[in-house]
Amino acid sequence: MIKTAPQPLPAPPTVSVVIPCYRYGHFLPSCVGSVLSQEGVDVDVLIIDDASPDDSAEVAHRLAADDRRVRVIVHETNQRHITTYNEGLAAATGEYVLLLSADDLLAPRALANATALMQAQPDVGLVYGFTRSFVDVPPPPRTEPRSWSIWSGQEWLDMMCTSVSNPIYTPEAIMRNKTMQDLVGYDARLPHAADFLMWMRAASRGSIGRVNGVDLAYYRVHGENMHKAQFGGALRDLTERYKAFEVLFEEDGDRIANVPRLHAAARRGVAREALVVARQAYQQGRPDAETAESLAGLVAFAEEIWPQSRGSRLRQVYDRLSARAERGKGPLLPGGVTGFRDRAANHLRYRRWKRTGVDGAFGAWR
Repeated sequence: MIKTAPQPLPAPPTVSVVIPCYRYGHFLPSCVGSVLSQEGVDVDVLIIDDASPDDSAEVAHRLAADDRRVRVIVHETNQRHITTYNEGLAAATGEYVLLLSADDLLAPRALANATALMQAQPDVGLVYGFTRSFVDVPPPPRTEPRSWSIWSGQEWLDMMCTSVSNPIYTPEAIMRNKTMQDLVGYDARLPHAADFLMWMRAASRGSIGRVNGVDLAYYRVHGENMHKAQFGGALRDLTERYKAFEVLFEEDGDRIANVPRLHAAARRGVAREALVVARQAYQQGRPDAETAESLAGLVAFAEEIWPQSRGSRLRQVYDRLSARAERGKGPLLPGGVTGFRDRAANHLRYRRWKRTGVDGAFGAWR
């Protein structure tokens, strides 16, 4: 990884921002406004309404009537998110392209800060930064970059196969359009991990950059996008992440060095995370029958993709805790003790991700 001082943009680049929308018309004005107010770049906006049953299409058309930089496509029937994303990205004409959900916002100067890195580093195909979450009013942004981090694609893939965690929120991911067109959009086979696969495929084709010390986007937290942490959902998430690695190595492996080592590391990492989730659940107390079944599914999944996990310390702890629960006994330590330890570890992991843009491994073979 190379860390370097930021450089100013030599000239305003063109950036296409694709905004897919389904029932988020009430968020569209602020979302589009955050794009049109970007300084230092020439932007165009494409809103694609995916047959919303509310007034989203009308709101989009009003925004287009007010500013010639805005175009609108309205679907007669719902095409679902992956198809909608890919339609918009295929229509992007700017030198750079970004996909922005209608309920999210760009931070001031986000596009200038990101494209400055790619203008200075022609091999970089994807740039990201930090996305801040908010509920009603976004916090004051950090707009002056502290530094740039640049990884070779191989180096970044090595980190992904170790952490097996997606470090990029979609709102802050800005890609070189020629890289996007080479990737041919999001993979519909992975509706919940298509973005992660996209970033890794970009790394197989070029370098990855990060703008440090600034906010590039805001992720809006509201009732319709708050997901409950359920263990069935954890299995789905991990299964899709595992499939993302499988697709990557099967279809793009000829672009990547050390595939056997990275493939093994990714399988081991996903299995490790499944066991950590299962262990943590039992350490918090006795789960009900439905939850216990979901946790057993996580453990079976870990063993399926990494048979050696059966002899790991994590698996031994899980087996001991689940056996105690079957006998009507709780964990050996109070849930508050283990919960504090896990929260502390997760907090350190979050701080590292916020500072560096890369995630640490989720748990360990312990």
